This record gives sequence, C-alpha cells and structure tokens, in this order.
Amino acid sequence: MDIPYRALSKEEFPSQLREIPQPPKTLFLAGELPPPETVLLTVVGARKHSPYGREVCETLIAGLAGYDIAIISGLALGIDGVAHEAAMAAGLRTVAVPGSGLDADVLYPRSHLGLARRILTHGGALLSEYADTKAAPWMFPERNRIMAGLARATLVIEAEEKSGTLITARMATDYNRDVFAVPGSIFSSLSQGPNKLITLGAAPIRSSADILHALGFTEDDTASEQLVFDWSGLPEVERKVMEALSVPKRRDLLIEELALPVSAGNILLMKMEIAGLITETPSGVRRC
Repeated sequence: MDIPYRALSKEEFPSQLREIPQPPKTLFLAGELPPPETVLLTVVGARKHSPYGREVCETLIAGLAGYDIAIISGLALGIDGVAHEAAMAAGLRTVAVPGSGLDADVLYPRSHLGLARRILTHGGALLSEYADTKAAPWMFPERNRIMAGLARATLVIEAEEKSGTLITARMATDYNRDVFAVPGSIFSSLSQGPNKLITLGAAPIRSSADILHALGFTEDDTASEQLVFDWSGLPEVERKVMEALSVPKRRDLLIEELALPVSAGNILLMKMEIAGLITETPSGVRRC
C-alpha cells in the first residue's frame, strides 16, 4: 500500500524551520502536522538501547498524556521507534522525520514501514525533504537538523559519547532550543552522551514532571490536564507575541517577525517580561 504524501508550499513550511541557518528548500508531508499551538518535543537516543532506555522512554512519554505535546523522532530503530510507539499509546500526536524519502518504495528503515503507516492512522505525520530518494549516509545529519529545528526542545535518552544522537542535541543548542538529557549509570557507555550533555548545561530529566515544567506546563495532582493559555484579555500586539513564541526565539528574530521597529519591540518585550508573560533565557525569549 502506498503512502500518500504531498509537497508543501513555502507558505506551509513550519515557521520554526524558517529560523534555522540552513532551512529546507523542499518539504514533503504525509498526514497532518500538529497545529501551531502544540508544543513539539524531539526524542532521540541509541539504536541499540538498553532495557533501561526503553523503560525510561516509555515512562516519560506516558506521563505526558493529556497535554498538548507532540513527539518528534526519526523513525529509526531503537529509541526513535520506542518514542513513536509510546506517543501513540499515550494518545499524543507523533511526527516521524525519516532519513529517506516518503515513498513507500524507499522509506527507511524498511522494518518500520508498518510503524510509519500506524503513525498516519493515529493522526500523526511523516515529514522529509525528499519524495522518492533512497536513504544515504549524508541524509541523516540533514534530517537531524529538521528534528532539532522543529521542536521547542530535544530530549536525549541513551547515546554513546560519539554518536549521531549528539549531533541532534548540538544542533538544538545552535538553534537556541532547549536540550534535555536522561542521566544514567557511569558504568554504561550508553549513558556517556546524556551525562556529558548534563555537564554542559542540558536539563537533567528524572520524571515526566521535569519535562512538563521545562516546557511551561503545570502538573495537576489528580489528572494530567493540558495547561490552557488564555490570551483573549491581552492587547492584540501582546497576543501576537505569545502566539509567535510557540518555541523560544532570539529577541531580534522575534521583533523582525512581529514587523516592529527595534526600539518599540524592545520596549514591548520589556513590559511583557515585567508583567510575567515572557522571560528571556539563553535559549531565547519564551513564554512564562
């Protein structure tokens, strides 16, 4: 059975991807991307994960159920596949960014063709710069920049110190996105990557609550309810700021997107920060 997909027009490209240094020139989509207000979290990790890595991935994503969060991953063997499956089990949308074209004849890895179709059945999406191009080694780093650029944050679950997973984390940092990492045993080679990221400033993740807090959600003691943002009482220009901050953005890029004079934009952002609506962190301006 074929996988139906279409080419996106430039106007349909996710706004987050227009900000990265090498934005895609073409994008092909199967299914539907989450709406702009959904918080996107990229989850990456080792292909040959440990039982600990699988359990951590499944547990953390299960704890996000009920929140307006979508999981991004690369459809690869290992943690990627676990993340997609866990997202669907939790009732969350998931978006796969394979290191190949989307055509069923070339989709990689072949063993995850069924997973790709289940993602679409569950309301998720497949996204690639290529339509019918077979996977090649050079495509995976390029794919990683799409995953890092799409999401507000990247979560690393198991990775050796020198691995492709850490390329995605480095790109997320370069793009002013947050990086989260799950700590692990000092005796496990699969924990060396996340442990190193934590020493370099990544947020250590020990529970789903850590993720929710870092993404700006509040945790309800009795049920996982989505934090609803109501900006109807804000002036129009402030609403536009909040809507533009679906992911943290550099101050200059945000002001440019709002089409405001620099001085007026800086004054507006200062007032909103004093009011507790936004804050500025090393990853950029973000909602409080």
